[in-house]
Amino acid sequence: MRNAPYAPQTPLPPDIRVMNGVAAVLLLGVVLAGCALTLQWLARQPVFAIRSILVEGDVSRNSAASLRANALPRLSGSFLSMNLQTAREAFEAVPWVRRATVQRVWPRQLRVQLEEHRPAALWETKAEGADADSDAVAESLLVNSFGEVFQANLGDVEDEDLPVLSGPQGSAPRMLSMWRQLEALARQKLGESVDRLDLSGRGSWRLSLEKGGVVELGRGDEAEVLARFGRFAGTVAQVAARYQSRPVSADLRHEQGYALRLAGVSTQAPKTKTKPGSR
Repeated sequence: MRNAPYAPQTPLPPDIRVMNGVAAVLLLGVVLAGCALTLQWLARQPVFAIRSILVEGDVSRNSAASLRANALPRLSGSFLSMNLQTAREAFEAVPWVRRATVQRVWPRQLRVQLEEHRPAALWETKAEGADADSDAVAESLLVNSFGEVFQANLGDVEDEDLPVLSGPQGSAPRMLSMWRQLEALARQKLGESVDRLDLSGRGSWRLSLEKGGVVELGRGDEAEVLARFGRFAGTVAQVAARYQSRPVSADLRHEQGYALRLAGVSTQAPKTKTKPGSR
């Protein structure tokens, strides 16, 4: 029997190849969509519902009841479908929470690591439309140990001896750093603390001491202002002892020294009574 002669295979027309390719892509798309729908259906099943939430880290300012009331209403989805970014934002919206980390723990648990704000000072913002140097206050907030401004119930810190910082928006980190250095100088050289620190819109510093004295520090960079206050704090005790009085206010915005006002001490010359008939 003779072998049949070899006949080369005729290639498919281009349009047929295109149609086959499109059909394959469509089939793959249908399969993937079916898998996605199946996974979504499985994720919504009660067997994958969150069974428990483990909270670790800083929880001194928040109880389980406050976390449940503030965070849980913002959570949605099951163990598989929950968006961890959304869950993190839900816990960070809880008062006093600075940062949250949320992780899935198999089979049906969430682990939440919390970092709370540590209050370092009270923060006063200026009233809208008020002059930068005005004392008008719009709202009282808090500053944490990182110099970040946050909002919380001020009643929670009413028993804590926090200083007051008041300055332009965005200046809280700089002001907290300055307060810490001024506080160290005041305690070392004056034996009292800095209760309040103000920074005007024009860059002028003013502090209020624990015993009521107010010191105008003036403008300048951080090193200049600290040096100015250091010279004042190192000499004012001698001046006050000489007059046996306490400082009420001081103005350090003088090149050659500072102006000082002491309680009960006047620099005005006493007025002399004019005799009748004299000129």
